[in-house]
Amino acid sequence: MAEQAVYFWRKTPFIRLLVPLAAGIILQWHWPVSLITCWILLVFCLVAGISFSLLSFFYRYRFGWLNGIGFTMAFLCVGAILTGYKDIRYSNRWFRNFYTENTCMIVSLDEPLVEKTKSFKTNADVLYILKDGKKIKVKGKIIVYFRKDQPDSLLHLLDYGTELILNKPLQEIKSPGNPAGFDYKQYCLFQGITHQVYLQRGEFEVTGTKEKSLINSLLNAIQEKVLRILRTNIKKEKEMGLAEALLIGYKDDLDKSLVQSYSNTGVVHIIAISGMHLGLIYWLLVQLLRPLRRIKYTRLLQPIFIISGLWLFSLLAGGQPSVFRSAVMFTCIVAAQSFKRKGSIYNTLAFSAFILLCYDPFWLWDAGFQLSYSAVVSIVIFMKPIYNWFDIKNKLLDLVWKLNAVSLAAQILTVPFSLYHFHQFPVYFLLTNFMAVPLSSIIVLGEILLCGISFIPSLAVIVGKILLWLIRLMDNYVQRIELLPFSLWDGLQINISQAILLFAVVAGISYWLMEKRKYGLVITLVALIGFFSIRSYSFLQAGQQQKIIVYNVPQHCAIDFIDGRNYIFYGDADLQSDDFARNFNLRPSRVLNRVSCVSAIKDLFCYDKYVIYKTKRILFIDTTISFSAPAKKYAIDLLIISKNPKLYMAKLATIFRIRQVVFDASVPYRKLAYWKKDCDSLHIPYHNVNEKGAFVMNLN
Repeated sequence: MAEQAVYFWRKTPFIRLLVPLAAGIILQWHWPVSLITCWILLVFCLVAGISFSLLSFFYRYRFGWLNGIGFTMAFLCVGAILTGYKDIRYSNRWFRNFYTENTCMIVSLDEPLVEKTKSFKTNADVLYILKDGKKIKVKGKIIVYFRKDQPDSLLHLLDYGTELILNKPLQEIKSPGNPAGFDYKQYCLFQGITHQVYLQRGEFEVTGTKEKSLINSLLNAIQEKVLRILRTNIKKEKEMGLAEALLIGYKDDLDKSLVQSYSNTGVVHIIAISGMHLGLIYWLLVQLLRPLRRIKYTRLLQPIFIISGLWLFSLLAGGQPSVFRSAVMFTCIVAAQSFKRKGSIYNTLAFSAFILLCYDPFWLWDAGFQLSYSAVVSIVIFMKPIYNWFDIKNKLLDLVWKLNAVSLAAQILTVPFSLYHFHQFPVYFLLTNFMAVPLSSIIVLGEILLCGISFIPSLAVIVGKILLWLIRLMDNYVQRIELLPFSLWDGLQINISQAILLFAVVAGISYWLMEKRKYGLVITLVALIGFFSIRSYSFLQAGQQQKIIVYNVPQHCAIDFIDGRNYIFYGDADLQSDDFARNFNLRPSRVLNRVSCVSAIKDLFCYDKYVIYKTKRILFIDTTISFSAPAKKYAIDLLIISKNPKLYMAKLATIFRIRQVVFDASVPYRKLAYWKKDCDSLHIPYHNVNEKGAFVMNLN
């Protein structure tokens, strides 16, 4: 096995480049080093490599391992340098280095306005800081929200490229800070966005000039045109939202419950524009251009037309990162095939991944990037062996089995990533993919046809009705599969170590079965022992935990009392009935802590707004309450303030001996400022979940 690994390593030079590059990206993000140091080390490695190449063959052969170390260090430095330059915080021109609350700035809207429940949202590039009568050119991005009470004439001006002067202080983007919750701050930072602002009338001014990129203008125009065509010919809102997501990845009109159904049944990948869509376009182009391969003088035109078609579809899809990644990957595959060399598909994939990470190192953390490449590699490795399990003579049945073989193969290497990111496994994924993947492919092709014939309204209406019927058919099928018993294996919590061990299990079993080597079985058993040892220890820890968690859920009160692997929820009832809000805000913490809801917990006593849990005394105040002065102060371990009650901390301090105050996410900002000031003067510790994230009190 060692000899095969060494041979594979030598035959795939771009994997040898990709591995140290990815390692450098990870190291620079978690343990940042000065970019000057990285540049000095890179130059040293390059000089050492050139000097090494000038040595005699004897010394180059004898000390080849030193050259390998220098090569690895050089690409570690490249990864670190790329990460440093991509991180806007390292830039000398980052607007935060010049910005104060009293300064104005000029920004340019980066995209058209997107309508939200209470506002319009868009991203903006910060162009200049206006300070001391000077115009300082800066870099950076912010999120801008406009209140809906703006005049229509003004909103009409706020399109892509519009320049604004802002005179309102920015707010730093923060993550909710709930245990195991989505890190929104990091997500925005990876896109270069660090701050946000909520604008009302009079807090901004339109300059009248526009800062536009030709490519972005083209992408936005294409997207607007496609959306207009789909909305004109697919009338139903639910189906229209799915049609927009399928063709160009536009998700603002998607029905949230429908997305959850697709996720629960294992076909959410068809909603995101990804390798599946580009693979479909690639197959279509290959079939249409097959005659060019038969003619000597037009043979070279086929790869050119295929690559052009792939990138044209990428533009049609709005040029989103997921489709851009897939376009690069397929471009590399087509280019490699056109040279008629029997190269390694793994080398081609590594080359495309290398290019993408050089362009944006932060894609390494993107779940779509990880799942795309793991799915393709998994299909390349396992599809043929799985397909060969059965020799089916009937062509139709053989095609059905081939589709299922692809689905099975893709799942093998994507399962560890899926469990790590999404904590669930769709049991009937084969059954769902069997219908949903072909249907979605037909729908995408139909939507392309619709865009192509949109100038013939009568024909476009007919195609739109057919697409509406097909989308409904697919939605109904997916939702019926979701209703089957045991359709979803939920609440699966694994850490990075366990994910790596799962990959080791896959590698060991594959080596054992495909190469008939017992050493693979040993690797599998060792990895399984490690996996279940970590899992057993986490279950042991979960069984002994006792916690109180006050979540950061905007405008809501949400508290979990945890005892072992059980919990009781206290808070707003609508959070329990809203699947999306619950899954986004509360579920990650409950999966992390391995808890399930029960009707009662030992040592938890409630009396109106007063709770005793274990040895802690907790008081909830969410309405105005009057307290009479007692003979002696009552001890309160935790005071949780919600909503908008009328209260005075100084008066409460004369009645209760308060050890800790927690302000939840439903407390108004203005009152919060007064209460925090009172707590400081009374020397009472407080925790504001809006600023510091969820409050977690461990009781053991």
